[in-house]
Amino acid sequence: MQIDANPHRTPGQLIAAALKEKEWTQRVLAIVLGMDETGINKLIADKRPVTAELAVALEEVLGTPAKALLDLQSEFDLAKARYAVRPDPGRTTRAHIFSGLPVAEMIRRGWLDAPDVRDVPAVEAALRTFFGTDDLDDIPVLPHAPRKTDLAANTTPAQVAWLYRAREIASEMLVARYTPSTGRRTLPRLSALLSSAEEARKVPRILAESGIRYVVVESLSSAKIDGACFWLNDESPVVAMTLRYDRIDNFWFVLRHELEHMLRGHGRETPVIVDSNLDGSQDRDEAPLEERLANAAAAEFCVPQDKLQRFIERKEPFFSERDIVGFAKTLGIHPGLVAGQLQHKTGRYERFRKHLVTIREIVRPNAVVDGWGDIAPIGL
Repeated sequence: MQIDANPHRTPGQLIAAALKEKEWTQRVLAIVLGMDETGINKLIADKRPVTAELAVALEEVLGTPAKALLDLQSEFDLAKARYAVRPDPGRTTRAHIFSGLPVAEMIRRGWLDAPDVRDVPAVEAALRTFFGTDDLDDIPVLPHAPRKTDLAANTTPAQVAWLYRAREIASEMLVARYTPSTGRRTLPRLSALLSSAEEARKVPRILAESGIRYVVVESLSSAKIDGACFWLNDESPVVAMTLRYDRIDNFWFVLRHELEHMLRGHGRETPVIVDSNLDGSQDRDEAPLEERLANAAAAEFCVPQDKLQRFIERKEPFFSERDIVGFAKTLGIHPGLVAGQLQHKTGRYERFRKHLVTIREIVRPNAVVDGWGDIAPIGL
């Protein structure tokens, strides 16, 4: 007959009840099981754990369900552990940080001064320095941390880290004084560069002369950022880009998109503007108004939209290479800008790709860059 385990809280209590039921002494049980009496005494006193093998043997001779014994042992062990192991808020903090931030990649990129991700004290000290806080709990990737940077609620930890790096680099740049008028005067100067891919090398200088801090920070692998617009203060706008899509059309679209945010003052009073998935998603109706405004300005800057629409109506569904090159020439822009807009308008991203020339190596030599093997000199 099996003994009911329900009234008992430990395996020792269940074994003692079974012995009483059978009117056995501990010595009798020791003889039956081939154990010493001291071992039986420790079992009943819950000073010796019940193993799976012993639970089966006890079930056989006492009728104590093996599963019930093991369940009681597990619950008893857990209760002892909860009593012995006190809650450690630091452990919870480390769990959030190491599960959210790409710490190993940040060390490899030179953002964190730590020898190895396994050196937890060094990593924590480096993170405090990186995020500019004395308290690890104030790091903004933690759910309970104060939002000192006014980050958008849906910004991921990797994106937060990227933004901090871009902000750190931008804060050390020397540029001309920015005013709204200098910002607006930048646009025609940039528009004059659209005819040739090589002209993009002038972008960092033109922006600096207009008081706009332009930084290129390679995206962290999990961040998936295209660009961002934020302000160090009311007179110091920053345009940061990742150039993760190394194409002429994406470069100019993202740059103009972020400049539109800047010209409208986005990110100055509202949360930092972080843009991702700008490639091929310019007209999503569900996007916030400020994103739709920036998308429209960027598309118009790359190719005047009324002229593009008329071109599509005349040539669709066949767009010859000669047509694209000729249309671009009449507009005074690179054919890659037309090709990129045609891809988006027609949804055919496999077409016109020969015109989408790479741009990253043209821009990098004249820009402040962090990534692709280069580490921006901070604090030197």
